[in-house]
Amino acid sequence: MKIHVLQHSALNTLGSIEEYAGIKSCPLESTRFYESKNPPSLGSFDLLIIMGGPMGIYDYEENPWLRDEKAFIEKAIKAGKSVLGICLGAQLLADVLGARVYENGHREMGWFPVKAVRTEENKPEFLKGLPEEITVFHWHSRTFDLPEGVLHLFRSEGCENQGFIYGGRVVALQFHPEATDERIKTMIVRFGPGTGDEPFVQKKEEMLGQNDYLASTKEFMFTVLDRFEIITPS
Repeated sequence: MKIHVLQHSALNTLGSIEEYAGIKSCPLESTRFYESKNPPSLGSFDLLIIMGGPMGIYDYEENPWLRDEKAFIEKAIKAGKSVLGICLGAQLLADVLGARVYENGHREMGWFPVKAVRTEENKPEFLKGLPEEITVFHWHSRTFDLPEGVLHLFRSEGCENQGFIYGGRVVALQFHPEATDERIKTMIVRFGPGTGDEPFVQKKEEMLGQNDYLASTKEFMFTVLDRFEIITPS
């Protein structure tokens, strides 16, 4: 499975996605639209992963390249490519599919549980076997409405729409399943630690060194990537 990643910042590292690609010997390439207007050819990858980033999806004045990236994402979806959007990537998918993105009622920063909206019996085949509840890493202040034709996948106490699936192969996750301790450290260095004064914002010491959460999150990430590998034509 050939993976192509859209990155939005030099600090926007790939976390456990890079580890997965190494273990599975998956070719892994990336594009940064803020540096180059040359998108990859649609035939050069099987799975497109859209990473997080600090900007808003409508910040065209500061980031005019967002229009080019959105056009490319739309092309990839229409071409039947498998797509995974993480955090900002999920918001970009929601926008491309016609839904609104806006400020959430709460910021979520730190480790908080998400719950599956669907039971094992009515989950889409793609996500069967994934946990009904898992504590994952969050770092966002925005949310999205669910686009038409998607299945709602996850919710949290602080944010109703934590994920959806469209067409059986386009998956949006508002949280960060790729999180590693190093990845979390880069976020804290770039944006500052939480103070713990908000209901869904943890302090730095609560975010780092959570080995059990890191292990279960990595297992979740690897399982999702394995599902993409299964549905990818050989």
